[in-house]
Amino acid sequence: MTARPIRLCFFGDSFVAGVGDPAHRGWAGLLAEHARPVLGDIDFTVYNLGVRRDTTADVRARWSHEARRRFPDGCDNRLVFSFGVNDTTQQGDSTRVRPEDSVTNLTAILDDALACDWPVLVVGPPPVADEQQNARTRHLDDLFAGACAVRNVPYCSVIAHLDGDTAWIREAAAGDGAHPSVQGYRDLADVVLDAWITWIGSAAAVGGAR
Repeated sequence: MTARPIRLCFFGDSFVAGVGDPAHRGWAGLLAEHARPVLGDIDFTVYNLGVRRDTTADVRARWSHEARRRFPDGCDNRLVFSFGVNDTTQQGDSTRVRPEDSVTNLTAILDDALACDWPVLVVGPPPVADEQQNARTRHLDDLFAGACAVRNVPYCSVIAHLDGDTAWIREAAAGDGAHPSVQGYRDLADVVLDAWITWIGSAAAVGGAR
């Protein structure tokens, strides 16, 4: 059986867009590179749809329309979502998006994607060089993991692996306080790699059947 072409969209924020990486690949580009040996000759197209400052609410408002424009019939259409740091940014007496609303946004996205039979992988929000914000992000990360588990959607938490005395934090602190450079993104890609290979490899199995 001939494998179906794969169309894959990465949705999220500036971390998905790879802001801070002088090579402009970020972790999404690195994972796309790692997919090629797994997929062999399968026709594989990747769209990076990360937008700076986007929250879960922003992605919820735009993702379906943007994905449908890139997902033709007859393809194995797939989605990777990663967001949450902008939700936890302090804004006045609260955060830009309340944790309960962030979870509502995520679950709405997942339910709509699964209703379309589009496989989804969710990558958790990374840390920044601000421990108070990281505490809020860790809480949101736990909530996201629970929402994905209920729906049997693979979830890859990254914050514990990247926080502390790491290249991610050192590069972020040396830059704008949030975005790393080359090594930080490589480290994030390494954290996600096993889950990514398992997930994207399912597209190559049985002629690309899901």
